Amino acid sequence: MSQNPLNLAVRFALELAGLYALGLWGWTQHTGILRYLLAIGLPLMAATLWGTFRVPADSSANGKTPVPVVGWLRLLLEVLFFTSAAWCFFNAGAVLAGYIFSGVALVHYLISYDRVLWLLKNRREGTAS
Repeated sequence: MSQNPLNLAVRFALELAGLYALGLWGWTQHTGILRYLLAIGLPLMAATLWGTFRVPADSSANGKTPVPVVGWLRLLLEVLFFTSAAWCFFNAGAVLAGYIFSGVALVHYLISYDRVLWLLKNRREGTAS
């Protein structure tokens, strides 16, 4: 189910919304030059981490894996990203967006149970043990 085109589109939308949440938080919590640095820097840093640490055998990696990691570590990175994004929405005052984002992310991971199980079973970089 995790490779369903609709589910992949939802995942992509969640990733973009998560990056927006990080930028929103940086923008609303600070003033001056720090506002601009955080609004641009936090999403840029998160996107870099997201694209750098990958499981080589993951179909979403498209064969490009700058830093190969085991499945559970990738799953942890994803959960930390989505949790941080939800927190950023809530902390920036966008409570409804935080609830919607959290709910959609939870449903996405429930529907993607096959990928979650695969990531948890992936103990070595590049293989599904």
